[in-house]
Amino acid sequence: MSKISQLIDHTLLAPTATATQIDTLVQEAIEHEFKTVCVNPTWVARAHRAAAGTPVGVCTVVGFPLGASTTAVKVFETTDAVANGADEVDMVINIGWALAGMWDDVEADIRAVVEAAGTKVLVKVILETCLLDANQAAEASRRCVAAGADFVKTSTGFSKHGATVEAVSIMRRTVGPDLGVKASGGVRTPEDLAAMVDAGASRIGASAGASILAGSAE
Repeated sequence: MSKISQLIDHTLLAPTATATQIDTLVQEAIEHEFKTVCVNPTWVARAHRAAAGTPVGVCTVVGFPLGASTTAVKVFETTDAVANGADEVDMVINIGWALAGMWDDVEADIRAVVEAAGTKVLVKVILETCLLDANQAAEASRRCVAAGADFVKTSTGFSKHGATVEAVSIMRRTVGPDLGVKASGGVRTPEDLAAMVDAGASRIGASAGASILAGSAE
């Protein structure tokens, strides 16, 4: 099993994704031994069935991509996703609250999702770092730790830009060595992946996983 492949959440979050494309995504993940497939909530049950009996996990998104759903809605999405077979949940913080300095509300929102996910499902928290300054990214990361999240994650891939080395570095310095850090959005080459790992990423969200592995093998 490739160490590189186990860093990758093989991702398809396009609103145009079809059942056939989800099936292909799962088969590619099995073939390349990726850590998970990351799909929209409507595809969790299908991906779970397709990946059954393999080491490939199923990741989904909550409050995606804006983060502006109420906490109650995020909790329901999480509960539904877990019931459908999700192994990991990537939730988006309430970005407006973060920009307004409403950090206790941000933390409570995250904690509610962590509690809804339960002890067997990993929760990654998407900060959408392209919309935050360095201090806000650091404070958001601290709140993720306090709320009991398993990972901090850079980006949805649907905003101004995706992961940067600077953002990953800030997140890793803030959360310390034990919490996961996921770099997502714009990671398309072996060089991109290596730069994110060097900066502190322990997971990569990418739609280009197969080509990254192919490039790494050259």
